[in-house]
Amino acid sequence: MNRDPAPHHPLVQRLIDARHVTDALFSIVKPEFLYDRPIRERHRIVFYIGHLEAFDRNLLDQRLCDLPAFDPHLDQLFAFGIDPVDGGFPTDQPGDWPSLDVVRGYGVRAREQIDRALGALSDSARIGHDSTQGGAAEQLLNVAIEHRLMHAETLAYMLHQLPLAQKIADLREPVTTRVERGAINASMVRVPAGSTVLGMARESGRFGWDNEFGELRVDMPAFEIDRHMVTNGAFRQFIEAGGYREPKWWSDKDWAWKEAEQIEHPASWSQRSEDRERGKDGAWTLRTMFDEVPLPLDWPVYVSHAEASAYARWAGKTLPTEAQWQRAACGAPHAASGNFDFRSWDPQPVDAYPDNVSAFGVEGQFGNGWEWTSTIFDALPGFEAFPFYPGYSANFFDGQHYVLKGGSARTARCMLRPAFRNWFQPHYQYVYAGFRCVRP
Repeated sequence: MNRDPAPHHPLVQRLIDARHVTDALFSIVKPEFLYDRPIRERHRIVFYIGHLEAFDRNLLDQRLCDLPAFDPHLDQLFAFGIDPVDGGFPTDQPGDWPSLDVVRGYGVRAREQIDRALGALSDSARIGHDSTQGGAAEQLLNVAIEHRLMHAETLAYMLHQLPLAQKIADLREPVTTRVERGAINASMVRVPAGSTVLGMARESGRFGWDNEFGELRVDMPAFEIDRHMVTNGAFRQFIEAGGYREPKWWSDKDWAWKEAEQIEHPASWSQRSEDRERGKDGAWTLRTMFDEVPLPLDWPVYVSHAEASAYARWAGKTLPTEAQWQRAACGAPHAASGNFDFRSWDPQPVDAYPDNVSAFGVEGQFGNGWEWTSTIFDALPGFEAFPFYPGYSANFFDGQHYVLKGGSARTARCMLRPAFRNWFQPHYQYVYAGFRCVRP
């Protein structure tokens, strides 16, 4: 959008780097389609061009520095995203939004204003650990950085659903699939009885979001867990066995959703229309970010929580609790090898990173796809909402969102910390999220 300021502090540089990531994502979309809505539960793409800059301006103003309002209407228009649960979808039209020149102009001006203020703060050494004010500055800048990086992932899966013809493919990378590869051995590993600690202590001095603080020790009996994430090949067996036609594998609410929406397979899978019309099981294909490829059987399947739960019941297993998942990840080098930190547009085979392994032999828990748990998203003991962002977590303690752990190819390295908790509603198919199963 504009010339970057000379960095004076590592956090300022990280914010600049995060801007490069999101700017590159918007450049994927052909300009005439920036007012499209690839996913009906989300805003139009143009909203996010304004939102990322408005969020930073609204967050930092009067908390870290003085940022006089130059367009209060746009500050408010772009302030918050949406997350409708089972209905209440947005009904706005493209003409309801400002022109692209206005939105981009707002973003340029907001960045220039923020950068001038951050430059002054860095020069005066007010960003650091040595004072209450400096600690607050670090927290706010980390919030701005991670918020933007979260949206880098949200935007990626949104643009994933955009028709291929509406994207500029200059960022395409080769997609190597091994369709002929046999099924990966769906083995399980034993995790002995023991305990794990969810969350982290507020006194740790580390950055985290409000829902990460408050330690909770959980004791649990021994269990078995899938060594790898469930693959496309394994999930195809569930489909071929009639899994989407059998109510017994689905909860009542999940079945009602599936029937109402006519869900028959994962969102990025498709078959030739002539095969479907003839009732044939034709060859499946998978939409990657820039291509349509034969279904890679050894990649993790990406599905909603409802679909993952149905598969688990069919397999005679369950989804892990958050505590089981975290105990299984004990000793895993969560920031070593793996498919994360924007290294790829798409998944890799579930056994591609044998060094990304826990002390119990569970592979690939960090990167390559978020993993659904059976745990309802809720507060840890002693929860305190961020005073500058009170609704970040608390608005979703509604019993309608489930915890996800791990990370995907489009998750920034900084969010691979074990305490990080992602969450989504159970009928949302578009996240880069898969799962693995457990049994006693």
